[in-house]
Amino acid sequence: MPYLDLPSHRLNYRIDGDARGKPWLTFCNSLGTDLHMWDAQVAGLSGDFRILRYDRRGHGESGTPTPPYSMADLGGDVIALWDALQIERSHFCGLSIGGLTGQWLAIHAGARLGRVAVCATAARIGTADSWNSRVADVQANGLGALVPATAERWFTGDFRVARPEPVQEVLTSFAATATDGYIGCCAALAGADLRDQLHRIANPLLAISGDDDPVCPPDDLQAIADGVQDGRHISLPGRHIVNLESAPEFNAALGDFLNAAPGF
Repeated sequence: MPYLDLPSHRLNYRIDGDARGKPWLTFCNSLGTDLHMWDAQVAGLSGDFRILRYDRRGHGESGTPTPPYSMADLGGDVIALWDALQIERSHFCGLSIGGLTGQWLAIHAGARLGRVAVCATAARIGTADSWNSRVADVQANGLGALVPATAERWFTGDFRVARPEPVQEVLTSFAATATDGYIGCCAALAGADLRDQLHRIANPLLAISGDDDPVCPPDDLQAIADGVQDGRHISLPGRHIVNLESAPEFNAALGDFLNAAPGF
């Protein structure tokens, strides 16, 4: 896969789909995952879109600049990729911290976006104290110690039993995340509160929740949909990684939403 070299780090990215006249769609991962968390979406949607995926700084095969990071840093990485690839406009779909990145982009660079899907996220995820506590835990015990609790938060018990292989792939990616990359993104989450800026988002927005998500419950996604100028919310079966747990329903909802953009 190709890389974009930036002054402080490199970004690993991948492009899938038909390039002939198809609109761009950019996917943005959750904390502690890599670009493969979207494999099911690429399989289902690459016929309609030219898809850009990338590993966030400090994740996957991307470089790890010195933490802390901010939402402006994370959003700036997306813009840098678009600039390097000469992408003037792209639809966007992000989950968890990826959904916060999408909100930041819609607030600060809305002209570069088409439609925006924000999934299993909130305009404010947790508190500064909760993220600082997470950082201390990771520094003391490493990411591997968080895997059991992460599995519980991210997937329902039924899904973990029925589909152990994709669950294990996600958890393996989580445990392999660079410690400084994870800590840097925790700092971005600790400082991110976009609640009073949602009204600035004019792009059509779809908020997708997992109906049993303990991290960002459906009310958080409804609040985003209510706070923007043109938003709606749907809830699908699953917990935090709802794009994997309800992949067919997720793909259908996302495809219907994005394809309702005539002339994009």
